[in-house]
Amino acid sequence: MTVTTEMKGGEIIARSIQQHGVTTLFSLAGTAHTYLLEALAPLGVEVVSTRHETNCVLAADGYARTSGKVGVALLKNDQGLPNAMTGICTANAACSPVVVLSSLSPSSSIECNGEFTELEMVKPVAKWVRVVPSVERLAEYVAMAFHQAQSGRPGVAVLGVPQEFQGFKTAPPQQELVHPPMRPPAISAEDSAALVERVMQAKRPMILTGGGALASGAGEVLNEIARTFHIPVLGNSLGRGLVPEDNEFGFSWALAQVAAREADLVIAAGIRMTQRLGYGLPPRFAKSAAFVQIDIHAEEIGRNRPIDLGIIADARSALLALEQGLKACGFAGFGSTQWVNDAMVARRARIDELGRDPAADIHPYQIGRALEDMLPRDAVVVGDGADILNWLHGVYFAKAPRGYMDHYPFGSMGVGTGLALGAAAALRDEARAAGKPPRKLVLLTGDGAFGFYCGELHSFEHANLPITIIIANDGAWGTEHHGQLKALGSSYNCLLGKSDYHLVGAAFGFAARKVSDSAELHERIASALANEGRSILNVLTDTDAGRIRKTDPRVQTVAFEDLASSLKTHATPDVA
Repeated sequence: MTVTTEMKGGEIIARSIQQHGVTTLFSLAGTAHTYLLEALAPLGVEVVSTRHETNCVLAADGYARTSGKVGVALLKNDQGLPNAMTGICTANAACSPVVVLSSLSPSSSIECNGEFTELEMVKPVAKWVRVVPSVERLAEYVAMAFHQAQSGRPGVAVLGVPQEFQGFKTAPPQQELVHPPMRPPAISAEDSAALVERVMQAKRPMILTGGGALASGAGEVLNEIARTFHIPVLGNSLGRGLVPEDNEFGFSWALAQVAAREADLVIAAGIRMTQRLGYGLPPRFAKSAAFVQIDIHAEEIGRNRPIDLGIIADARSALLALEQGLKACGFAGFGSTQWVNDAMVARRARIDELGRDPAADIHPYQIGRALEDMLPRDAVVVGDGADILNWLHGVYFAKAPRGYMDHYPFGSMGVGTGLALGAAAALRDEARAAGKPPRKLVLLTGDGAFGFYCGELHSFEHANLPITIIIANDGAWGTEHHGQLKALGSSYNCLLGKSDYHLVGAAFGFAARKVSDSAELHERIASALANEGRSILNVLTDTDAGRIRKTDPRVQTVAFEDLASSLKTHATPDVA
């Protein structure tokens, strides 16, 4: 006689999660996932508790961006999923592989409340949304969610799980249901030859890299191409640090974009032509420049601008073919990338002279320069806010892959706190596996952005996750404040006051300090970074500093208008 041992649905989900290699996930409270949390505990899967559903998803996003693995978030559907929308939008826009398990209310409530209306709400902003139809198919649907989150263009997979299924018993799956991501498309021989020919005919090619290049693991071949053939690589957001930003071979797009108009060939490798890149159009790029676009997502080819050569392929595959093709042809390369630095001379000179007066109020550049001087090459920096992020782009350079992230491309303020929570958990898991201390993590945020989710500092304390948080506190919504001053001569509803935000950190056990003196800033940042636990600095910066960003294009690293037809109309100067 065969005896089948039945398992609770929560145990089936827990084992499926573990089989997918998850060691840490994120959850808000416990009632909605009682049986799942009970089953996770003996499996050694760590649960980081969050205080807001958006941060629950953002933490899973930050975990994915830092580790390259799937991030997992557990939510309640009816009250929780509406709160999570900003996190889902942010993660999906950033193409982060995230699985959200949303616990649905008991089936008896459907007639009263409608059929899972919150899941209908999330469908337009997530990659994949489904409901488990029966308890017997739990493992199948969890595996499907992981598969969808990782395959093709990664994104957010939301799986609705009827709450009663977690307590129901059923036979366990007969086999391990883990589906590896689909292999991305490789470049064709025809496209490979065309790409090599384009590069050999160019005089000033440049390569732009984004999250797609990172996800493909293109860092090694990008370094080989850059150094062998002297082709500059400009990284944006998650594409930063694939080639260390030494301003010889690797550059930050935000700073070096002024050289883009000098390029006669632009190779966009796993990067979208968004507003931050001027949509790939003049005036950011020369009208005569040829464009090659490499993307695994066919619909992305040609978005916003005509493309001379579109390649539907994994970025690493295409770049390896380029490297091998150029070497096979005996191509000697371009001799130098100096033309990129030549284009930045006026910009870097202007940036270098600002924020140097030790007797003046603290300039945001002083914070960025201190981080550039002090942080190790393998540090992870999370940027948030508007003005402070623009300043940071001018003086801080990413040295390694997955070493920098911000709220791009969705752009919602305040999400840096949740992203940093996930990054901290990922760095802890990495350190445990390697048997060494975690890499340094810094969240640099503005005072406006910090105010959104500052209660999430409790999550760092509760999970004992180390971090250094620096708040650049200019007492205002700085970008809006100076925009109104320029347009109207007055500012309305933009001033916040320089509150004691560091005391929020102190309430949750952070080593907290307010800094208002330029002369002591460097020392205070050094002390905060030396703390192996949790530190927060409330740095009172010059409220007037941001005024120059509205009038001097040399210090603009993110312009908010990029179409030639609207630059003058919207009073945003061209980038110089």
